[in-house]
This record gives sequence, structure tokens and C-alpha cells, in this order.
Amino acid sequence: MTGAAIMPRSAMLLAAGLGKRMRPLTDSIPKPMVPFMGRPLIDHALDRLAEAGVKRAVVNLHYFPNQIRNHLANRTDIEIVYSDEPELLETGGGVKKALPLLGDAPFFAVNSDAIWLNGGTDTLGRLAELWNSERMDALLLLQSTVDAHGYHGPGDFTADPDGRVARRAESEVTPWLFAGVEIIDPKAFADTPDGPFSLNVIFDRTLRAGRLYGMVHDGEWFHIGSPEGLAEAETFMNDPYPGDKKRT
Repeated sequence: MTGAAIMPRSAMLLAAGLGKRMRPLTDSIPKPMVPFMGRPLIDHALDRLAEAGVKRAVVNLHYFPNQIRNHLANRTDIEIVYSDEPELLETGGGVKKALPLLGDAPFFAVNSDAIWLNGGTDTLGRLAELWNSERMDALLLLQSTVDAHGYHGPGDFTADPDGRVARRAESEVTPWLFAGVEIIDPKAFADTPDGPFSLNVIFDRTLRAGRLYGMVHDGEWFHIGSPEGLAEAETFMNDPYPGDKKRT
């Protein structure tokens, strides 16, 4: 199932949300600007993209947009362009609006608050290596619910040995959660609604077509969904004795 290992040149960085669950930290700043280990969350996601060789990041903006623009103005390791949203378009609508900036090839879509540590090799590189346009419209990074820092939910997906995923049924518990990082083919947005909609619309459509796959992350992953989750992640990162956990 391995593809041609061509690194996507573009990425969508989802940064427009209101960050309600992070209040009061987000009363006066957007969630991507919340500090983690001394730097805004958005910088950690951009670091990963730049290190992997991604050339352009499209950042969507809505809540306190100028704070993000001003902070990223001097960043030179990756080209940054902006997609302004006068009204919130949710994840799917935000990506669809930005498609003209992302190009015609498959691209990464990354939550701007996604914090992960690479395992044995670069996570984004592993996704690119596994990507296969003949079989896939979307490839999700999956994280074990047992090993996810700050996560206490029932999971999102099951996966067969080939990597094809299925949704968790109601009242069931599944082993994998969606980790907020994926590769998507822009063709998956054909005939989607105008205005706000969730990326779950894309996931469900590609799942029904048998073209939604997942790859299990082999490093640490942090759920930064609340001030408590942020504190838990920083406690882990500041632990001087992390055992054999990789911190790259």
C-alpha cells in the first residue's frame, strides 16, 4: 500500500477557532497563541511542517487574527499565507475556502494546536510514505487512546490490517483517536456544501467510498483541549526522566 513517498508541498493549518474550552486563557488571545513550553502552540505545528520539507502553510484566521499575523510576520523557514474568514467556516468549510491557495495536489491539514513528538522517524514523512492516491482520498494520523496524554474519551476509529478505518459505533470503545493531522486530496471536496461544515463530512464520504485510511502514530501525542491538558503536557515535557520516550 506504500505510495511514492512524495512530501506534500502545502499544508493547511487550522487556526480560526474560538478556543472556548481553553478559557480563560483564550479570553484575550487566540488558542494558537497560547504558550506551550515558552512558545505559542502554532509555532510547534509550523516547526514540524518546516522540518518535514513542506514549503507553504495556509493559515485560516478569524479570532484575534492580527495577533497571529503579527507573530508569524518574521518567520522565514516556511512560506505563510492567510485565508481570512469573516464568519467561522468550521474545519471543512475553512479548508474548502483555502483550496485555491493549497494547489491541486494532496496536502497536509493540521490542527494548529496539535502537539506530537516523532517516534523512530518523522511523523509527517511516514504519512507521505504511506500515502497512495490510487487508494486514498484521506489518510489520518491515529493515536492510541491508551497512550494519549490528556485524553479520556472512547476513541474515534477502528482500523483493519490494511489501514482502512471505520467509525466507532455508539456506546462502543475503539482503540484509536484522530490526532488532528492528515493528508487530504483536494478532489475529496468536490460537491461539498458552501459555508460552514466539518471535516467529518469529508471523512464520512471517503469512508463510505472505502478511501479513508489511518496510520498509527509511534511517538507521544498530547490533547491540548483545556488548561488542564496544557498543564499535563508541560509536566510531561519537563520531566527529567522520561524513560525511553522520544522527544524530537
